[in-house]
Formats: sequence, C-alpha cells, structure tokens
Amino acid sequence: MVPARLARASWREYDIADTGLLVNLAIALLAALIGAAVALRLGQSTMVGYIVAGIAIGPFTPGFVGEIDVVRELADIGVVFLMFAIGAQISFGELAQHRRVALLGGTAQVLITIAVGAAVGIGLGWGLLESLFLGAVVSNSSSTVLAKVLGERGETDSQHGHVGLAWSTVQDLGTVVLIVLLTAFAGPGIEPLDIVETVGMALLFLAVITAIGVILIPRFFELLARIRSREVFIIGVVGTALGVAYLGTFFGISLALGAFLAGIFVSKSDLSHRVVAEALPFRDLFAGLFFVSVGMLVDPAFVIEQLPLVLLGVALIVPVKGAIVGLIALVFRYPVRTSLLTGVVLAQSAEFSFLLAGVGADVGAVSQTGFGLMITSAAISIVLAPILRRAADPIVRRVDRWAGRRASPDLPPPPARGGRRFAVICGYGRVGQLIAGALDRRGFAAIVIEPDSRAAEQARQAGRTVIEAPAEHESVLHAAGIGRAAVLIVAVSDPIAARVIVETARQAQSRLPIVVRTHSATERAALTRLGASEVVVGQMELGLQMTRFALRKFGVSSAEADLVVAALRRR
Repeated sequence: MVPARLARASWREYDIADTGLLVNLAIALLAALIGAAVALRLGQSTMVGYIVAGIAIGPFTPGFVGEIDVVRELADIGVVFLMFAIGAQISFGELAQHRRVALLGGTAQVLITIAVGAAVGIGLGWGLLESLFLGAVVSNSSSTVLAKVLGERGETDSQHGHVGLAWSTVQDLGTVVLIVLLTAFAGPGIEPLDIVETVGMALLFLAVITAIGVILIPRFFELLARIRSREVFIIGVVGTALGVAYLGTFFGISLALGAFLAGIFVSKSDLSHRVVAEALPFRDLFAGLFFVSVGMLVDPAFVIEQLPLVLLGVALIVPVKGAIVGLIALVFRYPVRTSLLTGVVLAQSAEFSFLLAGVGADVGAVSQTGFGLMITSAAISIVLAPILRRAADPIVRRVDRWAGRRASPDLPPPPARGGRRFAVICGYGRVGQLIAGALDRRGFAAIVIEPDSRAAEQARQAGRTVIEAPAEHESVLHAAGIGRAAVLIVAVSDPIAARVIVETARQAQSRLPIVVRTHSATERAALTRLGASEVVVGQMELGLQMTRFALRKFGVSSAEADLVVAALRRR
C-alpha cells in the first residue's frame, strides 16, 4: 500500500508535469466558445470569433498565455476532420472537371503572385531571397479556410466552390516544392536531386493513396458496417482520417491535403453519408482550434506600429491575389460570377503561409520585421475571408446582370408555341433528368437549360430541347420562353446560381410558379424571399416522407398524414 504522503506527492508531480495538454485544451475551447458566441451575436462568422479568441490567449496580450505548440497539435486534428468531411461530401468527378484550370491556372497564379510579391519586397529594400519568401507566402490559399467559408454559406457544391478546392489543392502541392527551392537558395546551393525527390515523393503519395482509396477504403467501411457496431465504425472513421493524413506527412504532403484526398475516396462508397455523420462531431469540436491557433500568432502591437506595412501585406493577399485568380478563371472561360467568387474565396492565406514564413526565419532569409509582416497579414486575411464573401454578394449580382446584358449567345427560339404548356428546367443533373422523364411520360413539353456541354449533349440524345448556356442570364431565360412557361424548375446544385435564376425569373414573370432544390434551411429562406414558390430541402423532404410512412404504419389516414407533413413543411 502506498503511504498517503507519497500518494499526494505523486499526484502533485503528475498535476504539474502532465496537465499542459488538458489546461490548454480547456482554455482554448472556452475562449473559442466565447469568441464564436460573441461573433454570432454581432452577425459575424464564427471564424472571426475564433481568431479573436486566439489573440486573447496569445503571447502578445495580457492574461492567460496558451502554449502555441500544444494548441497547434490540437488544431491539426481539427484540420484533418474538416478536410476529410469536405472531401467525403463532394464528387471526385466534379472536381476533375476543373483539373485544367486548377493545374494550369493554379500554377500560373502561384508564379505570377510570387513575382508580384517579390517585386514589392525589392521595392521595400529587402533582399531577393526575402522578397521571394514574401511572394511565396502570399501565393498560397488555405483549403481549410475555404472549406469553412463555403460550408457556413452552403456553397460546397457550387461551381466556384469546386474550382476553389481544386485550385487550392494544386497550390498545396506546389508549396511543397517551394519550400525545397527556397530553402536550397538559402543554403550553399540548389541540389536538383532534392527537387526531383520532393516532386517524386508527392507523385508517389498520390499513386499510393489512389490505390488505397479506390480498392481498400470503400471496402474497409463496408466491412465495418457489417460488424453492426457504431463504436467500431467511429473508430474506423477516426483512424482512416488521421491515418491517411499522417501517412501523407512521410511524403512531404500537408495533413489537410492528405485528409482531403482520403475523404474524396470515401465519397465513392455507398456509406459516405454515414462516415460524414460520424466525423462531424470531431470536426466541430477541433476545427475552431485551428483558427484559435492562427489568432495566437497575431501581435496587435506590431499591427499598430507597422500599420502601413501590414496594410500593404493584406493588399497583396486579398485584392491583388484575388484579382489574379479571377482574371485567370476568366481566361479559362468560366462565367463572370464564378470567376469573381473564386477570386474572393481564394483571397486569403494558408497554413503553408505560416510554415513558409517560419522556414524563412529559421534559415536566416527573413528578418524579424518581414516575419511579422507575413504572419500578421496572413492572419488578417483569414479574418477577412468570411466578411469579404458576404460583402461580395451585391457586387456579384450587379456584375451578373451586366454580363447578362452584354451576353448575346446564339440561342434558338423556344419550340413550344401556340397554346401548348411547357416547363423550363434549369440543370440536367440527376434531379433535372428525373423531372424531365416524369414530364415526358405524361406528355408535357420541357425546355432544358444546361451550360455543361456533356450534360447538354446527354439531354439532346434523350430527344429534349436544349439551350446550352448559363441559366442565370436574363437573355437565356427569355430565349427559353420564361414569359409563357407553365413552371420553372431550378435543379442546379450551385446555390448562388439558383438565387440569380429565381430573382431574374420573378422579375420576368410575376406569377410564374418556381420550384427550387437546395440543401439548407438558410438557403431556403433566401430563395423564398427572392420569390420562389416552393423550395425543396433534400434532407428535410427525406425526413418528412419518413414521417409520413411512420404515421401511416400507426394507422393514421393518408389524408391526415399529408396534413401533418404539410404543417411540418410550413413550420
């Protein structure tokens, strides 16, 4: 038996030595809770609240000072689950559609931004190497911040969301090479074998994760599902997300990119929705810690003392890089709206930006002032990301209307003439195809508006009348005969496009019945305000139909069950 005195001594030793993680986790979560609650109360994004909370517990402000290394390790877990969940909710095929702009445009953007940043650094009197580090820090955008902004607004499935995620993935891969190159410049000389090795390791990881993802990951979750134990399934989800992300670090790949790729391959499984549902609590618990850790790097005194310099750094990251991204997207013939929003959501900095700044300081290439500028301006750009996205909405609407008036596509007149009633279907994905098929079976005519050439060709092969153009343009809707249509069906996945279509169509015909698909109650409210007659929220309709089925099994009449469902839908 251990004497009480020794037991108490042992407890005191344990308490002092081993509670650093516990204390930092508790304080960071408490600060995140308060910051997020205040931010929401003020109508801001939770991300802003998290970063302000990080400043409050950071080393540059009075009061409790968190251990940045401990909080960063916890934040890495949040980054892993955030990117894993995002990857599991999107289609690899949809991302692959944008591979050309991501590979060519993303590479061009990184090189142009580095050149602009280096020119600014030289103009400030910095050396060439420090100026190159500044350009490299500015060039990268955070897929974690991007995913958070898109997720809060329900825009993960939007076209600019897919382009942005594919673009930031290429940036992450390029930054691995940049670290090797800039470090080599700071050393005795560039070793070509180091560069070849870095690129080769990244390609090897992509090959390994592709083999694992296509063959093993979907089957692994199917096997876990057969065990019929939620506890085992959760362990499998957590282990897969963390394991693949950790595996990527051996190949020089970031945790965020590794987890994102793992999620993409999970999306190919029939169990992807269950996987996401189990990952969400871990994502919500730890993701805020990443932004708290960003806030801990901000020195308010440096911002005040070097305000002109900090504003210059923020200007490079936000308007300059955002404009470069938007212009490149336009060059690749994306719609003006998509190009503008892609520039807005990528106008921020990344985890790799902080890493690059730290590497530059470690090798003696970046001065203390330069390091402070890079860290502070990168953090401020992250604070501004959700605010800028919200502020972009009215600008996007004006630009979209201008583009619609300027556009004069060669559109065929609507074939449904005379007194024959017809529907206009915007979007020929799975939902649009289902609706068009149902109308066909009852002998009703429909005109399909679809900008994607492959989907438009599929509609033509099915014998449908197709206008291959973006439905957001007023001229396109009028060419489809929106003024005489019996109903407008908005089945596009892009929530921003859906809003523009509804607003434009309502102005064209005040009494037109408009039905829209969406994925969130928030988006439903916005579409209703713009004039949609009926907004169908996918998950809500699933719940309502299951409710109706359950009521019928309890002996409730079909009419009464329909009334209950209708009341729930209105509520």
